[in-house]
Amino acid sequence: MTATEVMVVGGGIIGLSIAWRCRQRGLTVTVHDRGGDDGAWYAAAGMLAPAGEAGFGQRALTGLMVDSAARWPGFAAELERESGIDVGYDEVGTLSVALTADDLAEARRLWEYRREHGLGVNSLLPSVLRELEPALSPRLRGGAHAPDDRQVDPRRVVAALRATLGPAIVPDLIEPEPGFVQPNQHPTSGEAVEAGPAARLDGAEQSAARADRAVVIAAGAGTAALTGLPVRPVKGLVLRLRGEPGLLRHVISGWADGRHVYLVPRADGEVVVGATQEERADATVTAGQVLELLRAATDLVPELGECDLVETLVRHRPATPDNAPLLGAHTGGVIVAAGHHRNGVLLAPVTADLIAELVATGKSAPLLDAFAPGRFG
Repeated sequence: MTATEVMVVGGGIIGLSIAWRCRQRGLTVTVHDRGGDDGAWYAAAGMLAPAGEAGFGQRALTGLMVDSAARWPGFAAELERESGIDVGYDEVGTLSVALTADDLAEARRLWEYRREHGLGVNSLLPSVLRELEPALSPRLRGGAHAPDDRQVDPRRVVAALRATLGPAIVPDLIEPEPGFVQPNQHPTSGEAVEAGPAARLDGAEQSAARADRAVVIAAGAGTAALTGLPVRPVKGLVLRLRGEPGLLRHVISGWADGRHVYLVPRADGEVVVGATQEERADATVTAGQVLELLRAATDLVPELGECDLVETLVRHRPATPDNAPLLGAHTGGVIVAAGHHRNGVLLAPVTADLIAELVATGKSAPLLDAFAPGRFG
């Protein structure tokens, strides 16, 4: 089946990217979303780092991330041309650093794994690291450079996508049944599994029943309530610091006494600090969580202690049992693109291209096989 119209439910970076690519193929597009900032994208740091996010045993996911990273230069350039908005795309790469001998041993295991998958990681002495980034701690034991890593500002990307899609984004949604969690609402524990699965997709399936219309569910953690698929919210805390521009040039991914932290600098002096991950659905920010992130960050870059703390923010990553996304056809003619966990920003271009191809032609690309929504039974 091919479609001439597509309804996308969910207006985060995944849903908007799919809608944009579908419209470029000549389809009539409607995005159903409130247009707020409560999605996971709003807290995302924007690292485009398959070498930094590749995990042991995730061969198919690693391949998908490498593919998507290669699409980002063209995706960013095209989006900037069409929207007139600078999306903050930067190609300087990532420095991976370790503070102690134990940290360095852990880091080296990951570097070796990534080299085995053809991902560039070049080991560096502490002296070279500090030549590249003078603000790094003199206590560092070692590190590496991932020259192919990139970064982008997700808030600017979403602003650009919203600008290009304009009135195609509408606030009204499929009418929910009792217990139904709307897209871009964070379900509390249990909500996502209590609503009856037969009721969740009635509106979407009726819309998809037309031979010329496709429905794409890209609702992040809200996808569970819409589809019954196993997408759970994983809590993440992000801090935003502000200091003098130029304190850091590279993205820093570091280990400090067993604590992992990432530092993502922006051109205006902002530094995004993150890496927390909890199997929780609440939005509480505790002093202890902030302290742990700041301690790790300032151990690696002491001057960050002089920056202003301008934002503490919790959002929920949409995760699946194997932490890989759900991509492809579901029941009743509905297509799903959700569950991207830590990699929603990185995977946006490849997800958009593959889902737009599926919508427009009815053909599923081989890359989607490993991420079929029905793989959990």
